[in-house]
Amino acid sequence: MQQDSSAATLADRLRTEVGRMRPGERLPSSRSLVERHKVSPVTVARALQLLVAEGLVVTRPGSGAFAADRPRRTAEPADLDWQAVTLGDRSVDASGVSWLLTPPPEGAIPLSGGYLPPTLQPTRALATAMARASRRPDAWELPPLGGIAELRAWFARTVSGSAGQVSPADVLITGGGQQSLTTVLRALLPPGAPLLLESPTYLGVLAVARASGLHPVPVPIDDRGLRPDLLAEALETTGARVVYCQPTFQNPTGAVLPAERRAEILEVARRAGAFVVEDDFARHLAIGTAPPPMIATDGDGRVVHIATLTKTTAPSLRVAAVIARGPVAERIRATQLVEEFFPARPLQETLLELVSSPGWARHLRAVRTALRSRRDATLAAFGRYLPDLAITRPEGGMHQWVRLPSGTDDMALAEAALRAGVLVSAGRPFFPAEPSGPYLRISYGSAASEAELAEGVRRLASVVAEFSSP
Repeated sequence: MQQDSSAATLADRLRTEVGRMRPGERLPSSRSLVERHKVSPVTVARALQLLVAEGLVVTRPGSGAFAADRPRRTAEPADLDWQAVTLGDRSVDASGVSWLLTPPPEGAIPLSGGYLPPTLQPTRALATAMARASRRPDAWELPPLGGIAELRAWFARTVSGSAGQVSPADVLITGGGQQSLTTVLRALLPPGAPLLLESPTYLGVLAVARASGLHPVPVPIDDRGLRPDLLAEALETTGARVVYCQPTFQNPTGAVLPAERRAEILEVARRAGAFVVEDDFARHLAIGTAPPPMIATDGDGRVVHIATLTKTTAPSLRVAAVIARGPVAERIRATQLVEEFFPARPLQETLLELVSSPGWARHLRAVRTALRSRRDATLAAFGRYLPDLAITRPEGGMHQWVRLPSGTDDMALAEAALRAGVLVSAGRPFFPAEPSGPYLRISYGSAASEAELAEGVRRLASVVAEFSSP
């Protein structure tokens, strides 16, 4: 709340300043604004976002912020205060996902984020794939409502492998992982229903659950992922009928559910008559070997599987797949049709071209090699600069989970780290309820290089030292 208030105050000051500028004139740099107004880089970034939303400022990556062209006002602005009464007290909190999608301030090293840096994205292959897809005569026509048949078949093969447990008919092409979560949860649960979640868990699913009027119920995890014993207790206590989990390279901890736990969780869900929503966002980011997805061993339609390639490719390739069987699949298909019709056909065709090309396997090998090297570089940097902090060593994904000393205010530490020029994620927002302790999520997949990772950890160490001083 304090950050939002500070950003609004700074936006008021900058609004006056921008009003005196000529269109196209450059605003002072973020660093200058931090020093001049004695605020944090986060506050500057949020204030500029407010001005961008108002059409007063435009930002150009790598160049800065500039005064926008503004039409001359011909009348007083409309009085919109009536809307607050009509909208009522329901709110949609996008702060968590907004934080994840906001670029780091100028000069800050990103040790937080969920996408590959441009140097690891297959931009040239994507451009080629899109060019080929756009030349097809039917590229802009209505796609099959379940998705392009060849793309559905590719997802089915990728998920089930040689076992053939999943058929193309079970696959629904969707508009990205976040849209898939929204569609699935709205299809499965009415407003007010409990939803069991890992604790900690992905910020995006918390945002979707709360915006949909669901009641998030935390189920603690350990270093091997979701605990089946506590899941059974939560199902019995709440009567919940849906469990959300990330069995492979869990975000934020990087944990992987072993095979025996996967079987236990499916059995616990079977006894409770519950669905398991399996978010398989990081399968293609395996450093070692990723275990088979839960749906590959699901014999009675218990699992609703979400598969996405955005993390492995580029942020704007918003195409994913939801895999389900039986009546629940029909419910999900109907919900998608009502809410969004279908994902854009050119994007479906582009993804199909990409994953069908010989360069796809090379891209995956390059990404996995780079992630292994980056993870090890981050571990080495922690060993050098922060040897007393416990940090995980994941076998895939992009994130490491760091335990801070008891009593540390992780939110304040993350804010101080940003002022010191390194962007990290405080652990507290990842917990559906009270956190089990102070943590940081460190993302080793977003920085530009291993040298930048090491420098980011060095900057973080100076902040941790300040917080540890008596």
